[in-house]
Amino acid sequence: MDPEAFLDLANVVTKLKMYPYFEIAHCVVACLYVREDLAAGAHPFSRKHPFACWISTMMSIFAGGILACLLLGEPVLSLFKTHDQIVLATVVWYLIFYSPFDVIYKVCKFLPVKLVMATLKEVIRCKKVHDGVAHAAKIYPNGYVVMVAVGVIKGNGAAITKVFERLLRGIWTPSSIEVMQPSFPTKACAIAALIFEIGRASCRERV
Repeated sequence: MDPEAFLDLANVVTKLKMYPYFEIAHCVVACLYVREDLAAGAHPFSRKHPFACWISTMMSIFAGGILACLLLGEPVLSLFKTHDQIVLATVVWYLIFYSPFDVIYKVCKFLPVKLVMATLKEVIRCKKVHDGVAHAAKIYPNGYVVMVAVGVIKGNGAAITKVFERLLRGIWTPSSIEVMQPSFPTKACAIAALIFEIGRASCRERV
């Protein structure tokens, strides 16, 4: 794809309204990941340890924002200054784990539905990478490495916090640290952040 065409498409994506539809898809995919990570133990664990299940799922959903705030020295609680997102995430979590006869979970696992959710998730991932680069650029205008790092963290923070998120559920898996073997989404976020950074730099030069 032509780089300028990619940037034009990315600019269109960044202007889309993410709440609530794209945010719902993001929450659904994150909840499905946590439930599938628990595998056969998902049902008994969610009943016996509902708070641990909830907090680990919230960690997965908001991982990118939490890590970016910590990295940039901003208040983590600023992510939750409005109740909308935490309420939405909690409702999705409850439906995925506790709906009668697992109806919502089964619907979300249905392949066509799952494909739609995954597509919407990738759109919001692109938006988060762009926002991460743009936000870091305001604080560190010449910190190119910082911009890319924040873009990657915003885009795929859940993979980076996976070890800690599992630890909240009483599971210690140090071999799954993301920096040891970066996943494809992490690599894709790094490339996207780099492209956004190049586009931002080129626009600044034109001005």
